[in-house]
Amino acid sequence: MRPACLAPVLTLALAATAFAQGPPLPGPEHEVLKKDVGVWDCVMEMTIPGAPPMTMNGVETNTLVAGRWLVSEFRGEMMGQVFEGRGITGWDPARKAYTAVWVDSMATSISAAESTFDAATSTLKGWMEMPDPSGGKGKVKTEATWPTPETRVVKVFGPDGSAEPMMKMTYTKRK
Repeated sequence: MRPACLAPVLTLALAATAFAQGPPLPGPEHEVLKKDVGVWDCVMEMTIPGAPPMTMNGVETNTLVAGRWLVSEFRGEMMGQVFEGRGITGWDPARKAYTAVWVDSMATSISAAESTFDAATSTLKGWMEMPDPSGGKGKVKTEATWPTPETRVVKVFGPDGSAEPMMKMTYTKRK
């Protein structure tokens, strides 16, 4: 067999072996995702330079797919308009980080994020690349904490390095 033909054969053999073993099982990293499963009421506070602070209320519903992927659906109202968004978050073992994508009714491109979890402080810290007012994309710092099992606080810090968040979302889990 020629070496050029060997690569597709090896790829198929590896795929068949992986398929026979079944899908990968969730690991300890997926416990972080389980925390968010359910329906959450959200109060979002936004501070945009040159504008008065804004508050928005919404509801986020999160489900877990195959124990490995957190799928989020958000609905609310922003500036008198319906706001909705969808996200998928999972653990990427190659990166050793949580990765996510997000789309919403206010953006025309996909946002991507990456973060790591500190179990000692129950904090997920990272970054998100998202649309900016100029029409391009910018990276912002993100931080999520769970002060209690029924409360989650997500903060988004502007690209200017400010210590104060430009967005703070406080979630309360429905019973």
